[in-house]
Amino acid sequence: MAFVVTENCIKCKFTDCVDVCPVDCFHQGPNFLVIDPDECIDCTLCEPECPANAIFAEDEVPEGQENFIELNAELSKLWPVITEVTKPLLDADEWNGKTGKLELLEK
Repeated sequence: MAFVVTENCIKCKFTDCVDVCPVDCFHQGPNFLVIDPDECIDCTLCEPECPANAIFAEDEVPEGQENFIELNAELSKLWPVITEVTKPLLDADEWNGKTGKLELLEK
């Protein structure tokens, strides 16, 4: 079972999680990160590192965000791997905690 990046990462893109990942399973898009479920080893290291609380075990994804399981799998095949911490998006703190951001996802 893999971990999943959910809606709160959109428009934030904090990368603290990337720094602790031992298998480089994170991929980055323009305003969102995803986890490749085929590479994730369920080590649990990324979840507590996320300042946006946007990472969940697949079986603990919040109700209404189950579509992010498939979205992570799909986008991880298209986006490049990220292995180093980068600065969050400029207005990340303003977007952190806001809901209804799925339509803002840039592919």
